[in-house]
Amino acid sequence: MVLHLRQDTQDLFYHGYTNYMKHAFPEDELRPISCKPQTRNREDPADIGLNDVLGNYSVTLVDSLSTLAILASSQESEDGHDPLADFQAGVIALANLYGDGGDAYPCGSKACGFDLDSKVQVFETNIRGVGGLLSAHLFAVGELPIRGYAPEVREQRNGDVGIDWDGFVYDGQLLRLAHDLASRLLPAFDTATGIPYPRVNLRHGIPFYRDSEDGVCRLDGTSTDSREITENCAAGAGSLVLEFTTLSRLTGDMRFERLAKEAFWAVFDRRSAIGLIGNGIDSETGHWTLPPLAGIGAGVDSFFEYALKSSIMFSGLPEDEESRLPDTSDAFLRAWEQAHSAVKRHVHRITATEKYPYYGQADLVTGAPRYTWIDNLSAYYPGLLTLAGELNEAIESHLLFAALWTRYGALPERWHTHNSYIDHHFKHWAGRPEFIESTYYLYQATRDDFYLHVGEMTLRDIRRRCWTRCGWADLGDVTTGEQRDRMESFFLGETAKYLYLLFDEGHPLNHLDAPIVFTTEGHPLVIPSRSRALKRESRPSKTTQPMAEGPMLPAATCPVHQKSSPLTGSSIVNRPDFFHAAAMAQLHLVPVEASRSSHLQPASEHSAAITIEDIRSPTNYTYFPWTLPQHLVPSYGFSAPTRTQILSTLTFPNLSPGDLNVAKGVMNLGALQKIVDGVVISSLSNLRLSMVQEPKSLILPNGDGSTIELDMGQQYRVSGVANWALGKDEKVVMSAEAQDGVVPGDPNFKRVKDLEMLDIVIDFMQPASGNSFSIDDEHPDSRTNAIKSNRSSEDRNPFDSMLDHILPSKAPMAPATPSQPILMRTLIPAILPTGPGAAPLPLTLDTADPLTLQLGQLPHTSIYFLDSTLCDHRLPFGVIRSHQILVIKRGGCPFNAKLANIPAFAASPEALQLVIVLSTPESKAPNEGLTGGHLGSGLTRPLLDDIQRTPAGVERRVGIAMVMVDGNDDHVAALRSAARVVASIDDGGSLVEEDRAALGTGLGIKRRYWFESMGVPIGNMIAL
Repeated sequence: MVLHLRQDTQDLFYHGYTNYMKHAFPEDELRPISCKPQTRNREDPADIGLNDVLGNYSVTLVDSLSTLAILASSQESEDGHDPLADFQAGVIALANLYGDGGDAYPCGSKACGFDLDSKVQVFETNIRGVGGLLSAHLFAVGELPIRGYAPEVREQRNGDVGIDWDGFVYDGQLLRLAHDLASRLLPAFDTATGIPYPRVNLRHGIPFYRDSEDGVCRLDGTSTDSREITENCAAGAGSLVLEFTTLSRLTGDMRFERLAKEAFWAVFDRRSAIGLIGNGIDSETGHWTLPPLAGIGAGVDSFFEYALKSSIMFSGLPEDEESRLPDTSDAFLRAWEQAHSAVKRHVHRITATEKYPYYGQADLVTGAPRYTWIDNLSAYYPGLLTLAGELNEAIESHLLFAALWTRYGALPERWHTHNSYIDHHFKHWAGRPEFIESTYYLYQATRDDFYLHVGEMTLRDIRRRCWTRCGWADLGDVTTGEQRDRMESFFLGETAKYLYLLFDEGHPLNHLDAPIVFTTEGHPLVIPSRSRALKRESRPSKTTQPMAEGPMLPAATCPVHQKSSPLTGSSIVNRPDFFHAAAMAQLHLVPVEASRSSHLQPASEHSAAITIEDIRSPTNYTYFPWTLPQHLVPSYGFSAPTRTQILSTLTFPNLSPGDLNVAKGVMNLGALQKIVDGVVISSLSNLRLSMVQEPKSLILPNGDGSTIELDMGQQYRVSGVANWALGKDEKVVMSAEAQDGVVPGDPNFKRVKDLEMLDIVIDFMQPASGNSFSIDDEHPDSRTNAIKSNRSSEDRNPFDSMLDHILPSKAPMAPATPSQPILMRTLIPAILPTGPGAAPLPLTLDTADPLTLQLGQLPHTSIYFLDSTLCDHRLPFGVIRSHQILVIKRGGCPFNAKLANIPAFAASPEALQLVIVLSTPESKAPNEGLTGGHLGSGLTRPLLDDIQRTPAGVERRVGIAMVMVDGNDDHVAALRSAARVVASIDDGGSLVEEDRAALGTGLGIKRRYWFESMGVPIGNMIAL
């Protein structure tokens, strides 16, 4: 069967190619219904659908050469075609039209190189033109394999040095033409951002951008020259690296590689704070265009593709010594991993409505869901995931596209997941290859025959729906089968190519042990091995970070697909979520005898016959594809229940009876305030909160460079406030005024005090400039006199990131000169102990909110900092009687022993209230904190395993409250600076004290709270 499908695919290609050469060459494309060439629309320069792609340089021939080279490895042919001879003839035809790209024959019958008055899109010209020429050149010189073709470079009789093709000497004509074409794209890179302009004229460069700036202004504010659009997209700007780097390494002209990499990193460095890459981006300003959306499809697709594939291409490739940019394989791999991580977090979704995972459209800044449609171009992503080793995710996402193709006989350009609606302007299928490309990659990774039958389905549907007398038409409407009179060059350059490679398992490209990549136009590229030798001199890479000491990690490997046992069918069909994809595509609603538009044609000398086998109907559409044979259906397969989400809605009544607008059900003006990290709620009146229940987990470092995920049960996440969707990482902050509306004891919405973690608020003196200690060194975005947080990224509470947006940026204080210390405020997370000896906080510490107090007005000002573990010496009574806060170091003895060295004392406001234990690095156990500590705080909860006792061994009547904080340098410096007395114990056991002046320093306790509904915590809601 596979041999038959491979021959059918070759017939499909040649039906399009021979008709193009007969009816359209040397123009760009073929109109398969009218049997005429498709040219640029010179009457309407604004017709970018045609003019961006059609540069008047025979683009279909250029795009088809690499496919011909791949077909040339066929061991036998039943149709009389000779793909290798056709490949060589195509190369010769291009040289005759455009010259050889050099000084000997610079001009052809049509143009001197690509000196054409054509305004084209940089991206399309690069991937179709430059990439097609480079790939064909690599095949021509033998760097990419053609079975049975072994070119030899030798001096010919006429003195030329090259490869003899029956009288024509190939000496790099395609490479020189690629250099000529790429050179004509370089003016587009003349921007301040490094992001190229989207379009360029192959002859004149970019005068339309410059003219639009130099136009004469009229009185009404308009210009004599209309403003040229400077909006590019992430894919258009960032998908030049493969072609341009290959060109630079083959020619030695490094301009291309440097400009392409600069453009890639210019886009990547502008990703949002949550790591998402947007769609549209302005070349001149570098700003993302509105609306700020992020996804994986149109506008951004090949950016992800080139991040991963660049890491493959650059493996073992010497760095560009003169470039300041990160250009190693590892740098691009990290870019892919970061980008994919953000996509998986914010773009990949499953909701109660759709019930099957898909990649939607998210807000670029917040990650909030914005649109639920998926587009045809997104079908490339399963293939990319396969290359990245994310096999299960790849199989999962591919199933939905396979189900959609089964339903429609093609993929609509855009499809809405929640109701299967297809917009009127997005019903077409332009012959795109992305779905077939992913099918090819997944078959290579799994060798599951399911994918062969998916390929068979696409081939048969194309044959029965797109065949015309002069080629293959694309579909204007996948639901009716209406054809359009266009055959884009990528149909022959990609769609036919991936189908052929899918059905030719033994093709040399499928077994080549080299860092070969297919461009986003399906052109295979590889940098020759002679350019890939590593440097003899060993030196650090520009992008290599110092390796931390620790255990050696195993080499990264790709997962092996779990194949089916014999006689059990396909492991893909046997997946428990297989029918979920069918349900999402609503295959169960498609009639068994589906009426599908088809043009039945008899066999002819111009095309393969369309047989009844091409239009057969399946017996059950919930099994897909419709070509799936019975023997691949598992006899004892089962379907898991569809994943459902627990949704909840909290609707609050009118809490302001005196306000007439609120009484009518209208929210208070100013009840919601949007901040960078979420929403602040100032009033609950008439407010509606939408919540979804999700697993709660912590992603923590594992101490060996990897991470672990801890299951923490279930939690709610507020997914929407007043019908406004929120991102997964957005927080909902409840102001103190809003919390006044919370009814104590209401199980539907309750505020709960955190009995394990709290925050210590400290006002301390930061030394003047030039001194050694500076919080600002660790926090470059700090504001003088503002509240600071001395937390590492691992132990920051979501509360911290809200402070800069909610609290006043400055607190009143006396002005300071540069030579004076500055009073600052910081928050330090602390953990409460557990066990029989744990004592509650005194009421003086547990009532007032210190963040409401002005700087320098914290309640506890007498702090005693003891630079000792308090294990071998008893503290004098006078210290306890006159100081409210005692700071000591961890280690040397149990926590109970430290407290036992504090004398008994009578409770009073001036006496000891709290002991703070500093968990310094030297006091921690090996690997402590590497797994995140308690709830990701980096702290291990102290255990007081016995009741507290006095130095005399008597049970202490009133226990001493204790907390532990991370004793990093910043925390130690802040507490030491805030202390009235800094003491140490000398070698003789005597206490050495240093008194400090009272300069407004002090300490307070900020309790933490969370909200819950029916006993389930609301994870992203914070009490201010």
